[in-house]
Amino acid sequence: MRQIDPDFLALPLRRLADAALARARELGAEYAAFRVERVRAETLRLFDAKLEGSIDADDLGFAVRVVKNGTWGFAAGIALTPEAAAAVAEQAVQVAEVSAPINREPVELAPEPVYSDVTWVSAYAVDPFDVPLRDKVALLGEWSGGLLGQVDHVSASLMQVKEQKFYADSVGTVTTQQRVRVHPQLTAMKSDGERFDDMRTLAPPAGRGYEYLTGTGWDFPAELTALPALLAEKLAAPSVQSGRYDLVVDPSNLWLTIHESIGHATELDRALGYEAAYAGTSFATFDQLGELTYGSKIMNVTGDRTAEHGLATVGWDDEGVRAQSFDIVTDGTLTGYQLDRRMALLTGFGRSNGCAFADSPGHPPIQRMANVSLRPAEAGPSTDELIAGVENGIYVLGDKSWSIDMQRYNFQFTGQRFFKIVNGALAGQLRDVAYQATTTDFWRSMDAVGGPQTYVLGGAFNCGKGQPGQVAPVSHGCPSARFRNVRILNTVQEGGK
Repeated sequence: MRQIDPDFLALPLRRLADAALARARELGAEYAAFRVERVRAETLRLFDAKLEGSIDADDLGFAVRVVKNGTWGFAAGIALTPEAAAAVAEQAVQVAEVSAPINREPVELAPEPVYSDVTWVSAYAVDPFDVPLRDKVALLGEWSGGLLGQVDHVSASLMQVKEQKFYADSVGTVTTQQRVRVHPQLTAMKSDGERFDDMRTLAPPAGRGYEYLTGTGWDFPAELTALPALLAEKLAAPSVQSGRYDLVVDPSNLWLTIHESIGHATELDRALGYEAAYAGTSFATFDQLGELTYGSKIMNVTGDRTAEHGLATVGWDDEGVRAQSFDIVTDGTLTGYQLDRRMALLTGFGRSNGCAFADSPGHPPIQRMANVSLRPAEAGPSTDELIAGVENGIYVLGDKSWSIDMQRYNFQFTGQRFFKIVNGALAGQLRDVAYQATTTDFWRSMDAVGGPQTYVLGGAFNCGKGQPGQVAPVSHGCPSARFRNVRILNTVQEGGK
């Protein structure tokens, strides 16, 4: 297990926290939390094996959040001195005092045990920021060069983030954490003279280090070797006939459907209406807890802040709550929500399940998504066995465009690759495919989920929420799954062409 970087531990973390928390207490805050955060992010982009751009950003600062007179106050700063920390704490208290007269909902927080001086580091072997830039560019260039000549153009990118946080609150919890995540991606582009299309790698972003690119967790050479032939077949493929089909959906596509139709829909702040002004509400309202038939009986969904290599995996959240795994959908019924400490107490849950997160030192924590995942069936079928049970259908792989309404109910999704299924076997690729449904119709139509051997942890670096907007990384694991009688659109026809 790696250790937290010495240069972060060398910062005056305790002295800053002591100064800020002491000043908040002096000014009458009922609760105060202090957070130092450093986020380093690097993005490399190549086009046709040549470096197109490189960005290396480093964000370092601190924040103080308080409750006074039952009202939130927040302020942030960048000068890492005890005097500046105390001044920012004073600003946070002033924000609470100014806001209190218009606050209609006094803030109370669900209790949480005290965690004194604990640390956590995510599961990775090689820090990507220790790898020389030239080596990363050379690897992406080598991958791109292997495709050129077989395709017309190749774009390649690598995003990598190291996030370090120190948290201390007025109750006595003190946590120090470090996590690393990477997202390599290649897209091949080709024209046959009449059509132009592209195809992207299916490798998901991961809470891993640079070892992910060199053989641990994904076989990039094998995927890249297959890509040109798959893209050529896609260019020559017929356009889909719209209608009703059975679907077998690969984890590389299904993760995004989970994210949009389950992950966001079961954030409790959204279900209670707190996101209505920006990102919408949810059809899965709180009065339906324990009653709503979300999907078929084989649908079991968990929220998990502890999953190894998950993008939303932490040791403790940004309110000092220990990471947990919890049920969201059990045997097809809505049984839980994602919670922070305020939402947990407000609705009688008693304890948060650790879903508070801030994406930078300049933002307050808000309720954010855990790793929301569909569980595989123990001893369940392989993907080939799922396909064998379909007479007339489509096998869907890879995410692409998507659309869903503000209540997370009506949606349509496309993908990277579509294969026609005829009498239980793949029968070549199709083009211009999108599947459309309501959330409950879709998940109720699921008649089989794959076994653990089909399970993949997908996800994204860039889930957006909040005002001001924040971006959070989140993973969604799932097996392959089969859905019956789903409406398929032809995207070219839908576009009026």
